[in-house]
Amino acid sequence: MRSIFFKLVHKNLQSQVGTEHEKRISQDLKASALKKSEQILQELNSNLQGLTEEEVNNRLDTYGRNVVVHDKPKPWYLQLLLAFNNPFNYVLFVLALVSVLTGDYTGMTIIVAMVLLSVVIKFTQEYKSGKSAEALKAMVHTNCTVTRISATGKSENKEIHIEELVPGDIIQLAAGDIIPADVRIIHSKDLYISQSALTGESLPVEKSDVATGTDNVLDIKNLCFMGTNVDIGTATAIVLSTGANTYFGSMAKALTTSTTQQTNFDIGVNKVSWLLIKFMLIMVPVVFFISGFTKGNWLDALMFALSVAVGLTPEMLPVVVTSNLAKGAMRMSKEKVVVKKLNAIQNFGAMNVLCTDKTGTLTQDKIIVVKHLDIFMQDSAKVFELACFNSYFQSGLKNQMDIAILENEDARKCKDDAASWKSLDEIPYDFVRRRMSVVLQQTGGMPMIITKGAVDEMLACTSSVNTPSGEVPLTEELKAEIYKNVSSLNEDGLRVLAVAHRIFDKNHDNVYTVADESELVLDGFVAFLDPPKETAKLALESLKENGIKVMVLTGDNDVIAGKVCREVGLVFDKIITGNELDDLSDAEASDLIEKHQIFARLTPMQKGRIVNLLRQNGHVVGYMGDGINDAVSLRNADIGISVDTAVDIAKESADLILLEKSLMVLDRGVIEGRKTFANTMKYIKITASSNFGNVFSLLGASAMFPFLPMLPIQILILNLLYDFSQISIPWDNVDKEFLAKPRKWIATDIKRFMIIIGPSSSIFDYATFGLMYLIICPMAFGGLEYGALSTQQQLIFAGMFQTGWFIESLFTQTLVVQVLRTEKIPFFQSRPSLLVFSTAMLLLIVGVLLPYTGIGKAIGFVPLPLHYYYWLVAILFCYITLAQILKRWYIKRYNSWL
Repeated sequence: MRSIFFKLVHKNLQSQVGTEHEKRISQDLKASALKKSEQILQELNSNLQGLTEEEVNNRLDTYGRNVVVHDKPKPWYLQLLLAFNNPFNYVLFVLALVSVLTGDYTGMTIIVAMVLLSVVIKFTQEYKSGKSAEALKAMVHTNCTVTRISATGKSENKEIHIEELVPGDIIQLAAGDIIPADVRIIHSKDLYISQSALTGESLPVEKSDVATGTDNVLDIKNLCFMGTNVDIGTATAIVLSTGANTYFGSMAKALTTSTTQQTNFDIGVNKVSWLLIKFMLIMVPVVFFISGFTKGNWLDALMFALSVAVGLTPEMLPVVVTSNLAKGAMRMSKEKVVVKKLNAIQNFGAMNVLCTDKTGTLTQDKIIVVKHLDIFMQDSAKVFELACFNSYFQSGLKNQMDIAILENEDARKCKDDAASWKSLDEIPYDFVRRRMSVVLQQTGGMPMIITKGAVDEMLACTSSVNTPSGEVPLTEELKAEIYKNVSSLNEDGLRVLAVAHRIFDKNHDNVYTVADESELVLDGFVAFLDPPKETAKLALESLKENGIKVMVLTGDNDVIAGKVCREVGLVFDKIITGNELDDLSDAEASDLIEKHQIFARLTPMQKGRIVNLLRQNGHVVGYMGDGINDAVSLRNADIGISVDTAVDIAKESADLILLEKSLMVLDRGVIEGRKTFANTMKYIKITASSNFGNVFSLLGASAMFPFLPMLPIQILILNLLYDFSQISIPWDNVDKEFLAKPRKWIATDIKRFMIIIGPSSSIFDYATFGLMYLIICPMAFGGLEYGALSTQQQLIFAGMFQTGWFIESLFTQTLVVQVLRTEKIPFFQSRPSLLVFSTAMLLLIVGVLLPYTGIGKAIGFVPLPLHYYYWLVAILFCYITLAQILKRWYIKRYNSWL
């Protein structure tokens, strides 16, 4: 049963604050566990008859309602505003503002349109995903049964909403109930609590009114915790703490009072944005002063410099990135994945460490019978038959192990045989005996008691054992061998129940008691396990091949964790426990977690600490979990992954929600993330380097020629056409070799790529300058140079020059993408997608035809003679050849490309 109240805002943990708050609450709970019930009632000014309504109201005023700290979901308009929160958008907005101040409304319109398009795409995708995530929550108003004194002075049980619960309330618990607060058990019967949401343990744990197991607060027998639930049994308990003062509330408080940590994606985008800003701050003033001093018109120089700023900026970056992410989200939705945050997809591709809980991820999260053995560890159908009869005929609520026995494929025959037996009596389970019995009689047969339970308690009432040669007395030697065999099963991570029987005379009384559970004959054992998923081993192998280290962080014990991990193929030499971590400094723990990958008996805060330390060590960390104990780690990770069946706090903390809890889905998501990263890097590196090369060309041309090498509006249109062709980049093919390992945003790598690859295009720009200024343009005027022409002729000369460079720039920028988009030989070893190639060809056709249109004439373009295109083909061939050679050198020199 899941509760709607687990709702938290998306922030990250300040681990020190959270840890101290958790420690204080743990200490208070331990102290309460050791006190007598009477003392607890006295301290809380309560009694077993319950509180009066007046007392409840006073305590609600004092302690507040029983809710964890949470914020309301952000309204749509705030989500829309947050979609603008990107450093690159700020850069573009500044450029748009400057364009307005200088009267360049065309440039402003283009820039604002790019920003709005990316924001709308991002907002729409995340808003829809958020609604889908909300729809996955169980819309249940959780109630509890409380004992209170009515207005008439009578003590009575009543149903109330859990928010109305206060410290000192007496509550009644039964099978299926969620524990509504941290409570101390006053008395109980056959009580088993499922704590998997807090600890990760698959099997329910016994609870009673006796304070045992006080080392770890979650192991204390007479305490139950908010967010866990009753598997079987009943209990009366007193509420110790509610809301933020519960153990779960300590995690909620830590999550909601923390500052937000940047993910790998956020850090990468910021670094790239600042890199481009630095280049602009350097290049724009240089262009401004060179153009101003050489041309003498400072206003034109300012406009030209601003155009250079826009030209240096990859305006389509927000659109390309968002389109990439949105496309990835749509693809992943087909794989049954709800993407709550688009940025998570890119972090997926960069992830090199995946931390996961064990239960339900590596295992099936379902107890099954794996062995039924005699005392000598040999398979025994007889042992299973007796265990099956015991589970089948008991009239009380069946626990998980009873269900596992009855759902076993061998149980069908036993159920059929049960028709010839009748139940005479049963002796229910209790925490002292730790066993339960049924008394059966077959038609015409003798009464027989069948008992199953914990090994120690069963041996205490056993006098003989069944062997292949018959019944023999239970000697100390046999008992030692039995304990040795059971220990070996426990070391394999198996939970073991012993099974025994005894036959009575027909004249035995029809009433059977605990005294009849004596002189039993031990038949053997039934062993249970939460087995590994069939796909787990294959998925782990695939993740390893893709360069991802899988680390298991579980609250379960180290024996069971080790057994499961070995079965799914994880190789390890030691399992580190939470207590070992607590004894280490951060520096020591950081070193330790790099050497090991299995961690057991962890508290939620210890899991969160491991995730933080991994990130501090430079890893991009993903975390997959579905319990309350996973919420901290889900927040701390670069990418948090949960499932639709998870508790609400886990789903709130996650970036992705899987509709199918499978590592295979994660593996496919990783590949999708790397495709997104690859295509984003194609645009950033190729566009930024190409624009950087153009600026170098502009610098030289500004100083060399008596006119602007390209008008500001022409620069903007060149960028617009080129950027439009790059919208198809998210749909480009990606080489398999690129997908083989994690990829991170590295600003220094982008800087190096820009500086080395970018200026290579300037070589051919200058060749075009010489061609246009010395050959093509003079030929149009009978061989006359620029200075010998009239003013009107000079305008045509300059227009022809600008048109020639415009077309050459558009061709080199567009075609070189086909070369630089892959490490391989383009077209022969690696082909672009049809959409990418078609878009590029379409834009080139538009570029060639533009000078012959009215629009082209209006912005200063002049039709070019046919022989210009002969020269253009030669320039393009040389440029593409040089780009391929330079690419091979770069890869060999730096062992990287995109």
